[in-house]
Amino acid sequence: MAPNTSNTTLGVLMIIKNEAKHLAGCLDTVKDWVDEIVIIDSGSTDDSEDIARRYTDKFFRYDDWPGFGPQRQRAQQHATTDWVLVLDADERVTPELKAAIQSAVSSNPTGVAFKINRLSDAFGKTIHHSGWSPDWVIRLYRRDETRYNDALVHEKVLTDGLTVRPLEGRLLHFTYDNLHHYIGKTTQYLKAWTDEREGRKKAGLGTALLHALASFLKMYILKLGFLDGRHGFILAWLSMHSTFVKYIDLWLRDYQKERNQ
Repeated sequence: MAPNTSNTTLGVLMIIKNEAKHLAGCLDTVKDWVDEIVIIDSGSTDDSEDIARRYTDKFFRYDDWPGFGPQRQRAQQHATTDWVLVLDADERVTPELKAAIQSAVSSNPTGVAFKINRLSDAFGKTIHHSGWSPDWVIRLYRRDETRYNDALVHEKVLTDGLTVRPLEGRLLHFTYDNLHHYIGKTTQYLKAWTDEREGRKKAGLGTALLHALASFLKMYILKLGFLDGRHGFILAWLSMHSTFVKYIDLWLRDYQKERNQ
């Protein structure tokens, strides 16, 4: 790792599990210009740890899983830099984005967080519509000013009192390698979504069908998914299926509790 050109320090925060395929590709895009890389592993069984330790000595393993928000908070607790850049293993920082990040950190504003526009690839195709692009995510902020919230899934940076500004350049996101990869990732997300809402949100068969259909129509028609060709249709259909599953899971949990009373 090589430090950035200003006196202000910048670190990368990552949470991973079984990311051996993507990890080096991500870290290669930041290793030469950040001051610190913090990686939190939640029980990888592949070569993720060996790869991570080639880039940093700040590798920590926690075999429990508290949820995405709390896990990102853990990573930040190990950080020491003024600014943090949050990345996932399946993301790549482009040269244009690198220049924008370095400029933002060098100016060292207070009360500001920066959002980055992701460009995602699914099943080997770049997705330009389907509600996937533009895809602005807050990923760069001062470590002493904010952190991620406590959400188990779809976690977000707390922005109360902060101004959010966009950065130039794109963050490349290689989201799904294949259908089996999609199933593995979404299964974890769906369970976390239901865990977070169980006992607080009601659902039924009609609710599940309605939300599923709405998900497909929004993604494929309103968000112009049809312009992404066959991949757009596949993603919309998979989204419909996932939406149905999470609402039915919520209903089934309530139904089984009532039967057991």
